[in-house]
Amino acid sequence: MSSGGREGSLEAPTRHPLDWQSEKFYDEAPLFEELERVFDICHGCRRCFNLCNAFPTLFDAVDESETMELDSVPKKVFWEVVDHCYLCDMCYMSKCPYVPPHEFNIDFPHLMLRAKAVRFRKEGASVRDKILSATDRVGKLAGIRVVVDVVNATNRSKMGRKLLEATLGVHHKAPVPEYHSNTARKRLARLENADPVDVTPTANTRGKVVLYATCYGNRNHPAIDEDLVAVFEHNGIAMAIAEKEVCCGMPKLELGDLDAVAKAKETNIPILAAMVDKGWDIVTPIPSCTLMYKQELPLMFPHDPDVAKVRDAMYDPFEYLMLRHKDGELNTDFATSLGKVSYHVPCHLRVQNIGLKTRDILQLVPDTQVEAIERCSGHDGTYAVKKEFHDISRKIASPVVNKVKRSEADHFVSDCPMAAEQIAQEVEGHKANNPMSLLRMAYGI
Repeated sequence: MSSGGREGSLEAPTRHPLDWQSEKFYDEAPLFEELERVFDICHGCRRCFNLCNAFPTLFDAVDESETMELDSVPKKVFWEVVDHCYLCDMCYMSKCPYVPPHEFNIDFPHLMLRAKAVRFRKEGASVRDKILSATDRVGKLAGIRVVVDVVNATNRSKMGRKLLEATLGVHHKAPVPEYHSNTARKRLARLENADPVDVTPTANTRGKVVLYATCYGNRNHPAIDEDLVAVFEHNGIAMAIAEKEVCCGMPKLELGDLDAVAKAKETNIPILAAMVDKGWDIVTPIPSCTLMYKQELPLMFPHDPDVAKVRDAMYDPFEYLMLRHKDGELNTDFATSLGKVSYHVPCHLRVQNIGLKTRDILQLVPDTQVEAIERCSGHDGTYAVKKEFHDISRKIASPVVNKVKRSEADHFVSDCPMAAEQIAQEVEGHKANNPMSLLRMAYGI
């Protein structure tokens, strides 16, 4: 197949804005025309066969069809392909030779997102999918002091997990997060209304950072937020926490509920943009949340200046630390080495195109060797916990699991705590750990 206008080109991929507010976007007829066009090109290429289960589902259906072409594949299979896409973006960013500015103009993830949005508007979502994507509502309920112990105990018990599978379709072996009533925002309340005076700006950073705690960091793994703040403050970076925040919207995006994404944006963006106006940079501890503000919201709201303002001030935490290091402001006085670290690089971090900043920072620690594993964990936040997809997600994660097993590493970490849980569950002798926690340990703080 010809590579058309991009043959020999060094042009970077260009992402077009998402036309989600037009009625045509939700029209099934042009949607299926585009699905057929794109699926036919994908069938002829097949470079993405090993990224996730969306592509094998499509290719197997074609190979098993009467004509061995797309024209004899039942349309219900199209929806199966959509269901297996969890918007990791890796096909767009690393494999596809036909992304814009190529004349074929392929954006597979956003086509899958459009299909999810069309179905959501027409059919809504199941009770399970509504609950799994309602991170704020579920977190607030599960985090109530008198409720949290019951929720956590149920999630740890075999009987409770079997009941959860029978009632909601959450696989009984899938790792599910613990909930905390003593949230990160409570633990870091001292950072509210912070007004630092003595900070050190650099050529690339302003030296004062507002933490967007995230649903997971706030209620499920508050230690990640605490470790991030400790490391940043140890490096002379002033820290604050936003006066209010709700979910970034990524779970609703993956569900196709774009109106809910817009509603979350209307709460978060004005608060974060106001902090940027006051001279603050922004970090989040979860790659998916960072990506939401760096990429997805700007593509949904391309003409909103506040969205652009937040995008330009948003950083991955290790990206921020590396910028400080390049400007000579990173503390490299470490108390202890880390030995050998097996490091899983999440998809939503890889597609930010910032390089392996987590690895590079950890390798500044003396006598530390970091082996980066750039393969998908198959988790996606909700995909791996669903009964019908859990075994497939484990298969997707198996290359990562096998590398961790062979590594004989002293530590295993992933920037995504959910991916870390998915992988660590399969590896004896390793617990799910976060690289920021490891860096804090290296500093001895």
